Order: sequence, then C-alpha cells, then structure tokens
Amino acid sequence: MGGVPESHTGWTFLTNHARVLAAIADDPNVRIRDIAAHCRLTERAVQKIIGDLEQDGYLSHTREGRTNTYRIEPGKVLRHPAEAGLPVASLLSLLVEDEDRRKHVDGPLGDGGPAADEAPAQPPSDPHTPRLR
Repeated sequence: MGGVPESHTGWTFLTNHARVLAAIADDPNVRIRDIAAHCRLTERAVQKIIGDLEQDGYLSHTREGRTNTYRIEPGKVLRHPAEAGLPVASLLSLLVEDEDRRKHVDGPLGDGGPAADEAPAQPPSDPHTPRLR
C-alpha cells in the first residue's frame, strides 16, 4: 500500500470508515495490518470499522485459508441524509482514482501533481456525483 502518510492532528474531510473502505476498494485482499498502517489506525480500530461496514451491508468477506477477500456493495447508498441516493461507488471512484494517481506519478515538482505528459484527473461523469460550482 505504499508509504505511510505523516500523522495529522485536527479535523479531516474523510471519516475513518471512508478511508478503510477506500483501502479495501484499492485491494480486496488487503490485510488488516496494512489498512491500519495506511489509515494511521490501530488494527483493532480497523476490525471494528470492518464490522460496522459488514453489519450495515456495505461490505462482506470470504475467508480462504489465512486470506480475507472483501466485497464492497457498490450500489449501497450513503447513510447521511445530505447524500441521500448517492451510491458508495461514487465516493469510492473519487478516492481510489486519487490513490491510483498518487501511486503512479509524483509530478515533476514532487508535489503529487500530474507529470508533464499526463493530463490532470477529470471529474467522474457519474450523474449522481455532485458537481462543485
């Protein structure tokens, strides 16, 4: 899952549940240990979050030997009334796209931006994705 980000104090835009779900979307066979390191959480916190997500139907898993394979329910809608009707896939498409971009290229200035020959990421064309004005 790459390097562990620096620790952060104060508020953030994403919940730990969203971060854990995005890590699973990036790799359905990811280990809890790796999710915890990537999200800067304890393994126990990740286990609890996975339990929450499974209980509410956003996530399920199968166990094969010592490996868990997770399955996200992309059509499950987000819980908050302000996002009523938006599927979890809309959120994940933004988060996983950004993670892929950060993995592939660290821009020419080392700022995480696109390389000189790479176009900036375009917003998704999903009609359910909110547009900023």
